[in-house]
Amino acid sequence: MSAAVRPGRKFDDGAAGDFVMREVFNQANSNLDFLSLSIVELSAGQSPCMAFPKEEGLIFLLEGQAEIDLDGKTYKMEKYDVLYVPVGAGLRIRHVSGAPAKLYNYRAVGETVYPVVHAKWSERKNDPARLRKLNKKNVYLMFDVVEQANKLVAGYTFYESETRAWPPHNHTDQEEVYSFIEGHGAMSVYVDDEHQTFVTSVDTGSHVTIPVLNYHPVFSQDDPLCFIWCIAGERYWVGDKNKDFMTAKVSKLTT
Repeated sequence: MSAAVRPGRKFDDGAAGDFVMREVFNQANSNLDFLSLSIVELSAGQSPCMAFPKEEGLIFLLEGQAEIDLDGKTYKMEKYDVLYVPVGAGLRIRHVSGAPAKLYNYRAVGETVYPVVHAKWSERKNDPARLRKLNKKNVYLMFDVVEQANKLVAGYTFYESETRAWPPHNHTDQEEVYSFIEGHGAMSVYVDDEHQTFVTSVDTGSHVTIPVLNYHPVFSQDDPLCFIWCIAGERYWVGDKNKDFMTAKVSKLTT
């Protein structure tokens, strides 16, 4: 056989593929109006070309390494990097040698096309303008209001052991999801003190949706805890809008 002619290959239904994308939730089952989340796992090769015509996106790389082709450029993604994908932009995710890559793709309904942003964890974790220090917890603003977007704001929160969110807060103009990526803890989502009926354990791989006007405290236990928070709605982080959240001098607050 000529070296220039490549042989065919056989693939069977049900065989494990190099690329898997699974929708975790969207507006049909989440009680949210804007946000969706899918998980991408890539052990070799590359994904098909994907586009979401009426949604903007934030892709978080959690495991392995990957390259993302987007708008004629290639972005090399390292652990905890975040890539903003404009509304309707076509993208392809490519595996880099080594361990399988795992990515979270958060999407929100939008119309205006804004520029691509590659938020590198290695840079933003050392940028004091991106850090908000609270009692026994650090918040990193990975994609903030200084970046342009329709609805999305997102980042990481790292808890030390045996702490909780304080003061409890809710939003009149933001919906949210917390995705837990390290550790074990608990979380509650409730409308008011009389109805604190949704209380659940959370582990690595848990995702909890937070509809508008729900309080949503998180509790770490024996070990540190880390989660992604992704917001769709008005673009702000609670502590930047209401300083009472930073001082913790109130028992609860609404933004």
